[in-house]
Amino acid sequence: MSDNRWSQLPDFPWDTLGPFAEIARAHRDGIVDLSVGTPVDPTPLPVQQALAASSNAPGYPTTAGVPQLGTTFVQWAVETLGSPDDIGFLPTIGSKELVASLPNLLGCGPGSLIVIPEIAYPTYLVGGLAAGAEVIASDSPELLDREVSMVWLNSPSNPTGEVIRLERLQEIVAWGQANGVVIASDECYFELGWEVEPVSILDQRVNGGNLTGLLAVHSLSKRSNMAGYRFGALAGDPALVSRILGIRKHLGMMLPTFVQLAAIAAYQDVSHVAEQKARYRSRRSALRDALTSRGFDIDHSAAGLYLWATQGKDCWVSVKELAELGILVTPGIFYGEKARKFIRVAMTATDQDVARAVSRLHPIS
Repeated sequence: MSDNRWSQLPDFPWDTLGPFAEIARAHRDGIVDLSVGTPVDPTPLPVQQALAASSNAPGYPTTAGVPQLGTTFVQWAVETLGSPDDIGFLPTIGSKELVASLPNLLGCGPGSLIVIPEIAYPTYLVGGLAAGAEVIASDSPELLDREVSMVWLNSPSNPTGEVIRLERLQEIVAWGQANGVVIASDECYFELGWEVEPVSILDQRVNGGNLTGLLAVHSLSKRSNMAGYRFGALAGDPALVSRILGIRKHLGMMLPTFVQLAAIAAYQDVSHVAEQKARYRSRRSALRDALTSRGFDIDHSAAGLYLWATQGKDCWVSVKELAELGILVTPGIFYGEKARKFIRVAMTATDQDVARAVSRLHPIS
């Protein structure tokens, strides 16, 4: 029997940026890439030291991870997210592979309905389609006249930087638990709040200590400059996490032991998080001022690593305009039709590159 799930996947969006990258590279002073959002600052020294100290790892790692990693993560979640101390925890090979595979791991196949945000990270759609499920974009899943299997939340949002308020999270969780819907919250930018402090779905103020059907996705890529380490985490409902663990054991989804030990060091060292946040705050302020001086309005952007900007024009017009200045940004259309008039501007560039971008956007007279 043929399976057309893979044929339904959209084209990889970043490939379409190629011509604009070429325009930006042709700038006389070179390109400033503010598109993908890959970290550029050094990985914290305690993390590097932990990696080096654990590089002699001849044995196979376990899918569940070393016990100290689970203990360390839970302590961090209690202190940082406000979660109960009985959450389930599972290390993952980065967060993107988990986002892409989670619907399948939860058994959301043909006949299942997955709801994603109206403006959304593309992998939510890809994961649903790859599982053979139907995917609908809606910010009000409880109003759909359909039986829903799973809902993706993303707060702080990639790309918009919007933060879902406490009261709204309480509403969605109460509805999901009353109707047997899994609520999965992508919280990879949680520690980067600027104008609003994010709230986790695991926060006891949200769930009253009842984790049934609740899952949160976290990452060390941005807060600890560890994108190259590929460390992600799934936490929440212990029964769901245990079920997913059992499947991943069969699939051989194991995170290298030395990466696990480096992650422990990252969670235990809090000073580097504040230092990195200060770097991003400074870059954010400079880019925001420069964009607004050029006629862009900034929407949301209350947290996270991106500025969500618009001139009221089609996003490709803005992308081209900035490419001609040697600045590469992401078109909003990558994230849904509602985002057609927006661009996403990453703050993950060196101070020198941010200064170059600012000078091109807002030259000093």
